[in-house]
Amino acid sequence: MAWRSLRKTSLFDVLLIIGLTALALFMLLPIIFIFNHAFKPLNELFLFPPTFFVQHPTTHSFEQLFLKSGGDVVPFTRYLFNSILVTSVTLLLVIVFSSMAAYVIAKKSFPFKSLTMALILVSLMFAPETVQIPRYLIISGIGMSNTYFGHILPYLASPVAVFLLIGFISQIPNELIEAIKLDGASEAGIFRRLILPLSAPAIATISIFTFQGVWSDIETSSLYMQDETMRTLAFYVNSLLSGLHNSVAGQNIAAAAGLLIFMPNLIVFLLFQKKVLATMVHSGVK
Repeated sequence: MAWRSLRKTSLFDVLLIIGLTALALFMLLPIIFIFNHAFKPLNELFLFPPTFFVQHPTTHSFEQLFLKSGGDVVPFTRYLFNSILVTSVTLLLVIVFSSMAAYVIAKKSFPFKSLTMALILVSLMFAPETVQIPRYLIISGIGMSNTYFGHILPYLASPVAVFLLIGFISQIPNELIEAIKLDGASEAGIFRRLILPLSAPAIATISIFTFQGVWSDIETSSLYMQDETMRTLAFYVNSLLSGLHNSVAGQNIAAAAGLLIFMPNLIVFLLFQKKVLATMVHSGVK
């Protein structure tokens, strides 16, 4: 059977598979380089001609990074803790708030529903840079500077997440909602037992977008945080790459820090990629 299937494969299919495989391997090169670069000793970082693969791997760069302090006061672990805490809480709240808002807009009737949807669509047109000043005025005005909530608040209203979930939840048959109501489920029960499980692919998609945005964000640390102990790992890494710390002796530390910023994004994407594909298929079918 396998031989018959192979004989039915056309030359175009073979060339397409070879081409896509070559393209995939080519796209893997930056990832391979980041891993090799982080484990290079300092002398290999400045070899000419430069080497792609590490010749004598070492973890000395990571040891220096974990022992290094920002401004000789704040330890590296503090930045790491801030990033993990802010990203985790923000991701959870964005999922809860966005899915609740999308459920109400998609399945409920209320005054000014069309206006609400229009405002969400309009908000998608604004670039993040255009709202930096209003965000700063709000955060400072309510006294949330130098707090963890100052990191989290700018991300809670996520028009992209709400818009994506509205399109997904609107495809859930109303008959299912009526059936679970007949079983005695409350609105909270409908949301928890029906809406959230059936929206898992869309939730996984917004989780990737939100995680990548929050984990790599330096805006909140730069604009709202004057206390160094409240800043995140992305801000610290950015200071290593472009600030006064970016000396020849600090290049190995910057390479290790870059890998630490990149790894969580890669892991989260690999965990949820199947859900993302399911969301795309669902959107195309509807």
